[in-house]
Amino acid sequence: MPKFLKWSLITIAILTVVGVVGFQYMKSQTKKASPEETVSFTLGSGTVEVNYSRPSVRGRSIFGGLVPYGKVWRTGANEATTITFSQDVQFGDKPVPAGTYTLWSIPGPDTWQVMVNSKMYGWGVNFDGEAQRDPLADVAEVKVPVRHLTAPVEQFTIAVTNDPAVLTLSWADVQVAVPLSTR
Repeated sequence: MPKFLKWSLITIAILTVVGVVGFQYMKSQTKKASPEETVSFTLGSGTVEVNYSRPSVRGRSIFGGLVPYGKVWRTGANEATTITFSQDVQFGDKPVPAGTYTLWSIPGPDTWQVMVNSKMYGWGVNFDGEAQRDPLADVAEVKVPVRHLTAPVEQFTIAVTNDPAVLTLSWADVQVAVPLSTR
């Protein structure tokens, strides 16, 4: 094997290892700032599980600032938020078959659009920071009103209340709620 080819292959191998290790390090640092969370709850005779990452306010202007109004948001940080229904449900007033979906939203000052999408996305945004959601893969979309909170929520939180079942998204001084029920 010629000397040039041998050194070229060694250089490529070293750069590949450095790239993989560097990417894993950056990913772990990002997840420290926005830790992963899983929320599970019972709905009827089935379960719902939400996997998402929880960014913090840290003194920033969130809605209308970090998260612009009128633009698609991955509804969390890092990877796209996923929601799994073990049985068919009503998401707001829209039927959604059992399965795993990604959860997206378009925040506005008075109302939000919250979407369930059938595609799985690796990170949730591209290199330009734009959401990767394909609107043609939306299974359900509901419009919900914004409730302004008197006590701000530092870390983005997805929770569920029962009687009736409601999926809530809370961050900064904003909360939106999507009714859930079995079909």
